[in-house]
Amino acid sequence: MIEKKIAVVILNWNGATLLELFLPSVVKYSNEATIYVVDNASTDTSIEVIKTKFPSVKIIHNEGNYGFAKGYNVALQQVEEEYYALVNSDIEVTEGWLTPILSLFENEPNIGIIQPKLLDYKRKDYFEYAGAAGGFIDQYGYPYCRGRIFDTIEKDNGQYNDEIEIFWASGACFFIRKEVYRKLNGFDDDFFAHQEEIDLCWRAFNLGYKAKYTPKSVVYHVGAATLQESNPKKTFLNFRNSLLMLTKNLPENKLVPILFTRLCLDGLAGIQFIFTGKFVHCFAILKAHFSFYGLINKTLKKRNGKHSVNYYHTKSIVYRYFIKNGTVFGKLF
Repeated sequence: MIEKKIAVVILNWNGATLLELFLPSVVKYSNEATIYVVDNASTDTSIEVIKTKFPSVKIIHNEGNYGFAKGYNVALQQVEEEYYALVNSDIEVTEGWLTPILSLFENEPNIGIIQPKLLDYKRKDYFEYAGAAGGFIDQYGYPYCRGRIFDTIEKDNGQYNDEIEIFWASGACFFIRKEVYRKLNGFDDDFFAHQEEIDLCWRAFNLGYKAKYTPKSVVYHVGAATLQESNPKKTFLNFRNSLLMLTKNLPENKLVPILFTRLCLDGLAGIQFIFTGKFVHCFAILKAHFSFYGLINKTLKKRNGKHSVNYYHTKSIVYRYFIKNGTVFGKLF
């Protein structure tokens, strides 16, 4: 019999140091939850650290390094709590962080997904890149957040302390109802990592579920702890997965024109990488496009026929940011 409604599920791969640093806050402040660590076949001392220092934490063993998407999909088949809190291993939580989440889920049944306020562990008065105060996308699928647009990150002055509906929640600290997760068949395994949470939120949105941001729950995120920003694999995954996500979720009449425009914009990004001497990142974009072409037929079959036309917050964040100098979310319009 399940007594606790929330499962805090932390995905780990060779993160023994991170577990030692961040699990104490999770254990201390998560009395309402059962805590699980999903281990993606680590070769370091992760399992030993959990067993000896955090005996109350349950361990789920995956047979290989399945990445973020498949790693969670496989593990969550064994987790039966009503609400999932999918938490990165480099997240520090705060006292009472689960209470407002539980309240929202219990009182608003149309909410399928929730994100807390995500602040920078290293600069605690600034928003954190991966999710800040909730995510949105533009017409071409470029993601951005309240509190972070491209590389411009805002200081938290309480400007986003309102509880609002968002388009996507950060995978760094991602709350979702079990029934919604399973109805959507979880994350898309083909993504491996990066943007799979946006894809999941978009699919939930197409089915009429709401995603919400609450500032009443606060967590701190290190960011890029498993895959550094300068890693070309990250560039590959972001560009490839964005195209896969658009292919799956765009409304029929926008599919071809938006994809064509995105491919052209990706080409411009590749040229920019060449001019800045980042040749490996330009190659990563080319590799991403060829990988996308190889998966396009498989991806088209994943379209479910329900595609809302009202998915985007602004037509072009690239134009707003680089041409109109809209570097702050609150001044986009």
